[in-house]
Amino acid sequence: MYVELRQVDKAFKGYKALDDVSFSIEKGKLVGLLGPSGSGKTTILRTLAGLVHPDSGDIYIDGQRVNDVPASKRGIGFVFQNYALFRYMTVFDNIAFGLTVEKKDKAFIRERVNQLVDLVGLQGLQSRYPHQLSGGQKQRVAFARALAPNPHLLLLDEPFAAIDAKIRKELRLWLRETISSLGITSIFVTHDQDEAVEVADEIIIVNRGRIEQKGNPADIYKEPSTPFAAQFIGESSVLAHYRTLKGFESYEGYDNAVIRPELIQIAKLGKQPYAHASEEGTVEDVFFRGSLIEVHVNVQGMRLIGYRSPEEAALAPGEPVSVLIYRLYLYNEDKVRLAENARLKDENTVFI
Repeated sequence: MYVELRQVDKAFKGYKALDDVSFSIEKGKLVGLLGPSGSGKTTILRTLAGLVHPDSGDIYIDGQRVNDVPASKRGIGFVFQNYALFRYMTVFDNIAFGLTVEKKDKAFIRERVNQLVDLVGLQGLQSRYPHQLSGGQKQRVAFARALAPNPHLLLLDEPFAAIDAKIRKELRLWLRETISSLGITSIFVTHDQDEAVEVADEIIIVNRGRIEQKGNPADIYKEPSTPFAAQFIGESSVLAHYRTLKGFESYEGYDNAVIRPELIQIAKLGKQPYAHASEEGTVEDVFFRGSLIEVHVNVQGMRLIGYRSPEEAALAPGEPVSVLIYRLYLYNEDKVRLAENARLKDENTVFI
């Protein structure tokens, strides 16, 4: 493994920011650290970079224990959330900064900066200052500056947080393609699930300083392994009384359940082909989301969220509907399991 954290702990004034954190990352992977604010994501990143020293545990990069290696000697490029560009330096000089500190000769610096300008798509902007750039252009400068010394590991802290939504989507694809072409091992911090799923080869879910789950985006989404992961991933609704629902009466040992919109089918009353397995509900809210309609429906006092196509007959708040629940994620204090609607299984009906 190229990057390893082994039982790393870190506390700040009695607050445990990292609690027995262990994980490993293969060379060349693009990995997303995903979790809510205050979960420890940035502390992990800064610990890897050498900006924070762990209280205990070991950090390895390319087989070398780097706990006592200064940040400047770890071969790491760091892209900060706020770009951290030098206001009174041009784009060229900002990108060249690390090479200048390393006292590279001017010809080498000029050639390397021009390569990076081409790589990140900033041709013609070398003489501009940060205040003359858009948010997306500033992020590209920060990215190029981090790459200039040819680091072995690239760390990015909320790299798209300060960029508007449209440009953020464009930069996600650009970042993934660029890092893939370079083959550089990279770790980025985000609290945005869509961002993590779209960009990362692997996701590490962090919560309260601990690692909840690690895996590829599809596996984490389909097979959450902890109660937190089940509730955090996807647009989940928590059901405290799921055993009153048809087809889920017989599951014991699990007190709560999580359901996602794709596990629900909402139909006009009387239009549901699997009525024997369906619940009657009442529409509470309807939201147009462009390519889909988001419907909030009340079933036995529990609020569920489902999706419908804009091509289907419109639903209105207060309207009674038929709600078919295919599956639930059941959980207790430390386990998660997928439960199928037993009434559908009895009918030999399979949903994919």
